[in-house]
Amino acid sequence: MSQSVSRALHLLVQLGNGPANLDQLAESTGVHKTTVLRLLRTLSDERFTFRDNSNQYHLGSRIFELAAQATDQREVRRIASPHLVAFNREYGRTTHLAAMEGGDVVYIDKLESHDQIRMYSRIGLRANLNSTAVAKVILADLPDSELRPIVDSMDFSARTANTITTPERYLDEIRTVREQGWAHDQEENEPSVNCIGVPIRGASGRVVAAVSVSVPDVVLSYEGVLDLLEPLQAVGARISRDCGYRAQP
Repeated sequence: MSQSVSRALHLLVQLGNGPANLDQLAESTGVHKTTVLRLLRTLSDERFTFRDNSNQYHLGSRIFELAAQATDQREVRRIASPHLVAFNREYGRTTHLAAMEGGDVVYIDKLESHDQIRMYSRIGLRANLNSTAVAKVILADLPDSELRPIVDSMDFSARTANTITTPERYLDEIRTVREQGWAHDQEENEPSVNCIGVPIRGASGRVVAAVSVSVPDVVLSYEGVLDLLEPLQAVGARISRDCGYRAQP
């Protein structure tokens, strides 16, 4: 770990014990005030810390956002697990659970197919934002003010001949996902692999995760994968209900 990162993390730990001024932070970390001030400015720019009118530093809102995301991920995985196991047992297809982590979408659970063919994905792996159904579903729930910066910084590398490679086409795709309530990946992320994904909503109504099913076309055609949409939506609805979501009548 770099020295700057180590020092920045130590500052956050110190602020976790309560507000402190620059002199107190410099003394507790054993780092010169100039260096501490530079680190605090960087942390403040990213909303990890903030300074009040009395020059006391506090943990910032970004810390609490990340803590909430971590809690939500653990909770949604626990809640979703029996539903995913039942779906996987009945249909025998690779099933993923993914959630937002900062600006990334990360696989937080995976159940393998009953076939010998295995997907490249794994728990903890970041999903490609422009080419996976789970990422499209999760990003489609973001307001445009949050979505646009992510799209502007997105890697639009082509992974297959079907990968979306421009922001304009991606935003069109997101509009479609918003309208229909689910997303697909038709050989966009891996050659000869089709996938569909649906949202999981929490008590607030916002999307907290996405569940998907992926199948190689040598096992099941794209049309065959679409036949799994209704049961997958039912799974997403049951998990959402258990997460506290109540659909509007």
